Amino acid sequence: MTSPLDNAFWHTLTGPQARFACGDGGMRRYAPGFAPIVAFEDPARPDFEALARHCAPGEVVYIDGVSQPMPAGWRTDFEATLLRLVWDGSQVHDDTAVEAVPLRAEHAGQVAELAISTRPGPFGPRMLEAGRYIGVFENGHLVAMAGDRAQAGTCREVSGICTHPAAQGRGLARTLSLRVIAGMLAEGETPFLHVLATNVRARTLYERMGFRLHCELPARAVARIGSA
Repeated sequence: MTSPLDNAFWHTLTGPQARFACGDGGMRRYAPGFAPIVAFEDPARPDFEALARHCAPGEVVYIDGVSQPMPAGWRTDFEATLLRLVWDGSQVHDDTAVEAVPLRAEHAGQVAELAISTRPGPFGPRMLEAGRYIGVFENGHLVAMAGDRAQAGTCREVSGICTHPAAQGRGLARTLSLRVIAGMLAEGETPFLHVLATNVRARTLYERMGFRLHCELPARAVARIGSA
């Protein structure tokens, strides 16, 4: 029995976040400025012809679920196994000891800077329009954030989890993640998230928090061959 979570980004980009997407045929992707994530209606038969119409030469985009060789005209820059974890824990309580604020358009510059320095996964400054993100500021500087991104059925993705290196070791990312999770659970949503299979430390942390494995997916960063 299939679940919207099996092809989470397709259900997101053809459903709740269709207004942030572009594409045609069996392909959708976040529009430029958002996370460069691509979804295929059928990952076993990916529509690269449609993707070519919505991907500039040299632009790197991220795909999951595609295991077959790339067609002519495309290159693979990175390949890994992605784990999709879904919440299986109990209700969590919001830790109010850490002061966090909603991140808005005026914070986009600092959000982009933090994402570039910590690489929490595919991200773009316009993601603040598509999700609900919160952050911790110290001396006017954003040092940690977390939020939500994809929405597949009643499942919502916890995303953008990162902490500036100078502020790590204090549990800020975990606290913000739990606050995001608490908000989802309060709205009747089931949290899910992604982690690379090689990131054993993060997977162990998420499983201790209450997540379990839903599926393993091949994931790639790919680009059209041509001048950037």
